[in-house]
Amino acid sequence: MNRPSPTIRLLAGLAVTLVAVGIYSTFTFIQLGTLQKLQTETIDRNRRDTLLLLRIQNGLNSLALAMRDMLDTEALSGSPQYPMGAWRPQFKRLRTDLEDALRQEKTVSTRDASAGPDRYLEDSFRQFWDALDRMFEKSEVSEAEARTAIRLSLQARHAAISTSVARLLVQNNEREKNTAERTSEIYAGVQTNAFVFLAAMLVVIVLTSLYLVQYNRRLFHSVEEFSERRSELAQQLIGMQESAFAAISRELHDDFGQILTAIGVMLQRADRKAGDLLEVRQVVQTTLDKVRALSRALHPVVLDEVGLDGAFDDYLPEFEKRTGIEIHYEKCGKVRELDREVTIHLYRIMQEALNNVAKHSGSKSARVRLDYGLEAVTLEVADAGRGLGKSGKGLGMVSMRERAGMVHGKLEFLEPETGGALVRVSIPMKENYAR
Repeated sequence: MNRPSPTIRLLAGLAVTLVAVGIYSTFTFIQLGTLQKLQTETIDRNRRDTLLLLRIQNGLNSLALAMRDMLDTEALSGSPQYPMGAWRPQFKRLRTDLEDALRQEKTVSTRDASAGPDRYLEDSFRQFWDALDRMFEKSEVSEAEARTAIRLSLQARHAAISTSVARLLVQNNEREKNTAERTSEIYAGVQTNAFVFLAAMLVVIVLTSLYLVQYNRRLFHSVEEFSERRSELAQQLIGMQESAFAAISRELHDDFGQILTAIGVMLQRADRKAGDLLEVRQVVQTTLDKVRALSRALHPVVLDEVGLDGAFDDYLPEFEKRTGIEIHYEKCGKVRELDREVTIHLYRIMQEALNNVAKHSGSKSARVRLDYGLEAVTLEVADAGRGLGKSGKGLGMVSMRERAGMVHGKLEFLEPETGGALVRVSIPMKENYAR
């Protein structure tokens, strides 16, 4: 059963994540832009405006002190020590400073230029300067009238201007407070959005991880089931192969062997009468030997007769004679009778390993070691050839692995440091394998 690939779902999840990141980033940049605008266009300008209003307030205080001094001079001595016109340069200097401060305050103010307080402040200053000019003009005629104008007009206008400036300072303080609160709200909003975004990303990551884990679990389960079915199929094929080999071996041994044996006997009798039939008898005998050898190769009846050890003693010399490869056979431990399934699979593994030596290694000798241990029986087939190479991936190796697995054995394909290849299979000596 084909399972849908997770690629489309993962790509869809990635797209959703990227869209979420884009939306969050855009919203965050907008909030940061608003915050920057508040800081540059509102807070900073409001602070500069406050400083200029304080400068104007200081100038007004200086004006108040100057007018007080003009009036106190006459009150203390009864006659002025300085004429009223002597105060003109000081008032001119204060006027220049105040007009400059008022002009700068107008440029940095965040208030509407046509608003009532700003227009009232400008009109009040203009009226004050006009009244001041008239006061100095009167002082040239009558200083008493000039002082009366200070008391009745200038001081009243000065108080109104001071009150207006103080009111603007209060408004700036309230505006700065509101802006600070707005800034705090933006910071809190950005922080909340960051937490929400991180939580959402965490949820996405967790859900994606759970999905991948679940998908991989199903995939591994499918692979495991497929591996089990493949192993079962391989075992069935090996069983069918052994059954077919046994049937063919019986046919060769019983039918063809008896026929060739009978022909050989008849030719032997006929040989006494006709010497030309000797060559035919030799050919028949050779054919009989080959049929018997093929029968043993297909199904080693000797396993049932003399066991694994005897089968090795029978097969190895014949292999050595047939291939020309010198075999060094070593047997260790106390020989014991093994379960038939174990013996047939060990025998087939030995055959396949030696066939690989003959076909691929190029070695002129091989070593076969059969060790009857206390806990396991171990078979080793080693050569001094060119190593495993591509032969380690062939069907013969797959067959050996499956045969070892059928009896719960451990199969290893090794390349010793001295060169060549080593095939080692170890089968545990359990009750269900040893009799």
